[in-house]
Amino acid sequence: MRRILSLLVSGIAMSCSLSGMESSREDVSDAWSFRRVEHEEAPGLPGALAAWVALTGNPLRTVPLAPPPGNPPAAAGTPADPDFDDQGWRTLDLPHDWGIEGPFSPALPGETARLPWHGVGWYRKTFTLATLPVAGERVQFEVEGAMSHASVWCNGQLVGGWAYGYSSWRVELTPALRAGANVLAIRLDNPPDSSRWYPGGGIYRRVWLLRTPAIAVAPWGVNLTTVSLHEDRAEVQVSTRLEHAGAIPQGLTVDHELVALDEAGRPDETTRITTPAQAWDLAAKNGITAITVPQPRLWSVAHPHRYQLTTRIRHGEAILDRVVTIVGIRTARFAADGFFLNGLRVPLHGVCLHHDLGALGAAFNRRAAERQLALLRQVGCNAIRTSHNPPAPEFLDLCDRMGFLVMDEFSDTWTIAKKPNGYATDFRWWSEPDVRAMVRRDRHHPSVVLWSIGNEIGEQRHPDGPAIARRLTDLVREEDPSRQVGVGCDQIEAGYNGFQQSVDVFGYNYKPHQYAAFRTANPDQPLIGSETASCVSSRGVYAFPVSDDPSEGRIGTQVSSYDLAAPGWASPPDTEFRGQDANPWVAGEFVWTGFDYLGEPTPFNQDPTILTNFHTPEERAKAEQDLARLGSEQHLARSSYFGIFDTAGFPKDRFYLYQSRWRPELPMAHLLPHWSWPGREGQVTPVHLYTSGDAAELFLN
Repeated sequence: MRRILSLLVSGIAMSCSLSGMESSREDVSDAWSFRRVEHEEAPGLPGALAAWVALTGNPLRTVPLAPPPGNPPAAAGTPADPDFDDQGWRTLDLPHDWGIEGPFSPALPGETARLPWHGVGWYRKTFTLATLPVAGERVQFEVEGAMSHASVWCNGQLVGGWAYGYSSWRVELTPALRAGANVLAIRLDNPPDSSRWYPGGGIYRRVWLLRTPAIAVAPWGVNLTTVSLHEDRAEVQVSTRLEHAGAIPQGLTVDHELVALDEAGRPDETTRITTPAQAWDLAAKNGITAITVPQPRLWSVAHPHRYQLTTRIRHGEAILDRVVTIVGIRTARFAADGFFLNGLRVPLHGVCLHHDLGALGAAFNRRAAERQLALLRQVGCNAIRTSHNPPAPEFLDLCDRMGFLVMDEFSDTWTIAKKPNGYATDFRWWSEPDVRAMVRRDRHHPSVVLWSIGNEIGEQRHPDGPAIARRLTDLVREEDPSRQVGVGCDQIEAGYNGFQQSVDVFGYNYKPHQYAAFRTANPDQPLIGSETASCVSSRGVYAFPVSDDPSEGRIGTQVSSYDLAAPGWASPPDTEFRGQDANPWVAGEFVWTGFDYLGEPTPFNQDPTILTNFHTPEERAKAEQDLARLGSEQHLARSSYFGIFDTAGFPKDRFYLYQSRWRPELPMAHLLPHWSWPGREGQVTPVHLYTSGDAAELFLN
């Protein structure tokens, strides 16, 4: 079934490119036709797509790719054909994750949740334009996230796509548009064995239709940087990038309006600042405007004040384009003695988060993400690491509003593959556009305080590793020189072999015992616990005898909640606490993880045929022993046990352990396990107490 979308844009000029038409952005996430296919209807269709789709990244490449020889793949007879009959397809709204629809299958890998996220899916939508673009105007289609290897056709013409499922991107529709009905068709292809966790499948974030004038603010083209803070003022700098059809005319000007927002997001008119019109430098890539803000309302964890920045491009009296960007005024800096926000030391009480939302799957849901952040605030969390990929833009909007610090991460893989069909197959062609897209999209968010170029990448000990890391770091700095660049490493050598010098902030995963040695070898470099603990437990489950071995302290596929068990490569929370306390200059930690997530059901994930991160024969032998002990029950597990909260958002006992440490001012005590326990009368039961108090007494009966 085809659903018709009418895009009605007011003020569209029919004759002059400098008419004053402003950009429009319309959410077109509703009423798409969808079909999942087990095999491609036209087997020849995917073969020649990669080289053509890669051209979409050219605006973000230092050296653009040349078009391949010949013509793009034909759409005739495929769902990309505008005349294709999709009457039998489902109608649904985006965001959509086809994998979470199931069914679960023991035959599928537990590391990706035993869900059918892989394969090919097609989405189609018909829309109409009130008028066709004229005189340099453009119509673009923006996708916030589609998993993965997307190819987009408009009216049967291939217009581009994107490989990385976590990036946001745009394709140009203008040359393919026609009067009346227009048909968009999107093909996604999730290769099997391409992810270490549940990635989801489908267009799992929102999509937009954009219409811009001949001269317009470029995509993600406005950014505000705080240059300095003083007692009575802040000095900020606004960078503006334009895109245009043809030459930029003389007499072009840019001006900005900055106004503080209250807690409800409403402008406070008493704070409004309007800059004088500034002539555009025709030779400049970016326009730079300096603004002095009196009595600024600073963005912080406790008081996340935001500003609304309106940027206008003018030619004479005509406003050619107007863009609104939500920003914050603050300084953020990692130093050898910790992290400083607005000049004050702020310890990072952080967690790592995968992008799925438990039973909702990978489809982004703003209210569900907001609930997760609110629950994390209760435990005392103030920071998020987006492991291991750029998040949904709306997630960063929430972090801005709610006062969370963010470590924004690029990827889990570079050139050395962790999965046969993973990102390593795309890195050569896509790493530069993906890094630039992440930074350019997210740099205006005050919540983002650190960029991460990778997680546990195989190049840490490889001769080419430092060079690749420096290249990625340089790309980040070109897009955003105001923030520092970090990385998360699981190999001890990476802190000493020169790899650490390729970034500003070094992160160790599960290495609190290395903090002091790293400080001695790198006295001036900031250090964070980029991934810590990985304690495993199930909410409300207690196994006896109490054991710190996760393959023994379990009942069926549930792991005991005594918070003692962790995989061999990790540790209980107390180990990290001791490491941080002994080295108070460490900036803080990011616990693995804030919430249980789909996939990676350690200790039921110890299958030597799918785990490739063993460093010694002894580690592999231990995993094989664990596998034999777990037996067939491993085929039933499908989500992680690492979370402070379970997949439904209910707190485990570990919630109170972290709360007692991260909120020491909160009077609290939590005793585990529960008291009334039929069947354990007369048996010795170990009792653990988590409290913010200095001392505790326990009275029985």
